[in-house]
Amino acid sequence: MKTLRVALDGPAGAGKSTVAKLVAKSLGLTYVDTGAMYRAITWKALQEQINPADEAALTAISSRVQIDFKLTSEGQDVFLDGVDITEEIRARDVTANVSAVSAVPGVRASLVKLQQEIANKMGVVMDGRDIGTVVLPDADVKIWLTASVEERARRRYEEMTAKGHQLDFEQLKRDIERRDELDSGREHSPMKRADDAVIVDTSGLGIEAVVEKILHICRSAEAQNF
Repeated sequence: MKTLRVALDGPAGAGKSTVAKLVAKSLGLTYVDTGAMYRAITWKALQEQINPADEAALTAISSRVQIDFKLTSEGQDVFLDGVDITEEIRARDVTANVSAVSAVPGVRASLVKLQQEIANKMGVVMDGRDIGTVVLPDADVKIWLTASVEERARRRYEEMTAKGHQLDFEQLKRDIERRDELDSGREHSPMKRADDAVIVDTSGLGIEAVVEKILHICRSAEAQNF
């Protein structure tokens, strides 16, 4: 399993990060949260009051900052230029702007290069929107993780309110629908299911059941290919 590369794609709120962390831990692989990378660039842009439509400035940020991850007992912390921004990148203003930032070709080029470099060094479980189609088109396992908008909104609502954030559920649903449209409709590296990806619908399923499904797929792929 040490060299297995797993691409886990799907829309916002489908549970990719949670599932990917558990799958990676079970298989002894490195978890790479590509969405956190784009959120980090978005957070930096907002801090510097850069317009999310300013592609040149966003590209410049992505080429000069250093993004690092630190594995913890609870998951993964995100650092930008040595500063822990794990909580900050989940703020609503970051969520509202990350799709626009991640659509910038220069930003994607910088981060895709970094993601591919990581996957070339070690076995990974990498989650995002375009991993199986753009970042790792030759991944050993490709999973498309999805769920209904209602289910995804409920999960995000419970996650954020548990952390003390006050949210309007209906507005959250609209935000998720809007992000789906932006992610799938962008010109460069749109969110798209790879033709050879296995669809896993998590609606009505607990985390353990979803993880077991994916582990079974990964182990079957290992048996066939290694």
